[in-house]
Amino acid sequence: MTGELLLLLTVGIPLAGAFLVPLAGRAPKLRNALAFLLTAAPLVLSAYQLRASLAGPSLFYAELPMGLSFGLLADPLAVYMAITASLIGLIIVGYSFGYMSHGGNQSEYYFFVVLFIGAMMGIVYSTDLIFLYVFWEIAALCCWRLIGFFREKEYVRRANKAFLITVFGALLMLAGFILVYTQYGTTNLIALKGKPLGTAAVVLILFGLLSKSATLPLHSWLADAGVAPSPVTALLHAAVLVKIGVYVFARLFLATFTIDAVWHTVVPVIAAVSSLACAGAAIAENDIKRVVAYSTVSQIGYIFLGLSVGGELAAAGGILFILMHAISKAGLFLCAGIVEHNCHTKDMRQLGGLCKTMPVTAVSFALCAFSVMGIPPFGGFFGKYMVINGAVAAGHPWIALAFLVGAVMTIIYLMRVFVLVFLGAPRNGNELPREGTRGMVFSVSLLAALSLVSGILVQVPAGFVQTIVQQLAVTA
Repeated sequence: MTGELLLLLTVGIPLAGAFLVPLAGRAPKLRNALAFLLTAAPLVLSAYQLRASLAGPSLFYAELPMGLSFGLLADPLAVYMAITASLIGLIIVGYSFGYMSHGGNQSEYYFFVVLFIGAMMGIVYSTDLIFLYVFWEIAALCCWRLIGFFREKEYVRRANKAFLITVFGALLMLAGFILVYTQYGTTNLIALKGKPLGTAAVVLILFGLLSKSATLPLHSWLADAGVAPSPVTALLHAAVLVKIGVYVFARLFLATFTIDAVWHTVVPVIAAVSSLACAGAAIAENDIKRVVAYSTVSQIGYIFLGLSVGGELAAAGGILFILMHAISKAGLFLCAGIVEHNCHTKDMRQLGGLCKTMPVTAVSFALCAFSVMGIPPFGGFFGKYMVINGAVAAGHPWIALAFLVGAVMTIIYLMRVFVLVFLGAPRNGNELPREGTRGMVFSVSLLAALSLVSGILVQVPAGFVQTIVQQLAVTA
């Protein structure tokens, strides 16, 4: 099978296959199996391209009318991100079988989840700014429907808020793409490689990236998205939605354009302020899903720091932390989903003592939390360590210090969640609930194990990440 065909199938199977999901709605088992297979396809196909991408990128390219072109590129950065997103997406779909089993509109749910994964594959592999924007907006539409999935008035309002903020940012990003076309006469990323990018275009594109990655001051929609089903919040906060912004940042500002050195300071400062502010918000919250949501905004700051501060060490740490954070944060959200699903509350003040009847969920939450905290030998430690060391090496010790403070705050708020939810005695006087379904428990156990194993065997992803950074030719 040629690389071009593999690329088309990787993007096309979930995008086109999503429309088959509602047709299988009258046979729930068939529908669920179809959704699982459609999500597994991009993972398998991307993994198949992993070794080939090291030898040289695969490219599919087609000329279109009106001077447009459609291209897909499988280089190490794209394949790495595709595997990360589709792996977490697949685990989340498997978890959904138990979580959504008694809910309505399940065909719609799986349709939008699979379509969302397809849109992510389109973003990851696109070589044209216009089609990147198209896939970006397909993802936004899916998120809008999934956040407001339960249809309550307040939920729909919050879904609308998320949609408006991210689409507004995307329109500004599109304006930046138009400036690029005006200057260079093309939107093809291969043709634009090495071209300098002006300040106006950088600012406009950054607005789009920061809005999608929920970075301060465009962050408030992400915590409000906790009204969505827990598998959706895991999908948004872990591997897929919020990672779109950091991935496109790497694709545009590391792999394609050259930008002024001042952005090596401006973006890290934005990331530091966002990380500290949202870590403080997480400490003050009592809603378990909002704590984990604010944690996501805070941790995204480490990735932006690594990708923007300059230097190979920091960039490698940022790219490595994309994977490590995706694994562990998905685990935290899915554990929170089990608690919410079985206890019928997200308020930590009404919980407690759950480790007695939910020991697997409790242990899984703790292991995933250790990785997010950056405790060795868990996977998150290595990404954070490389990012902070890289910031110091790039001449930004004060920014590195701010992120060290943020790391301490991460330990505080995640330990607070664990103590309030899983330790002590029950606070609501009700009988303690049992574990979730086997599929739900297996999903969180798998993510917890991966959080630890990815650290013990860190040389495997780290070696691939080093290849990515070398190809990006990152300079201080």
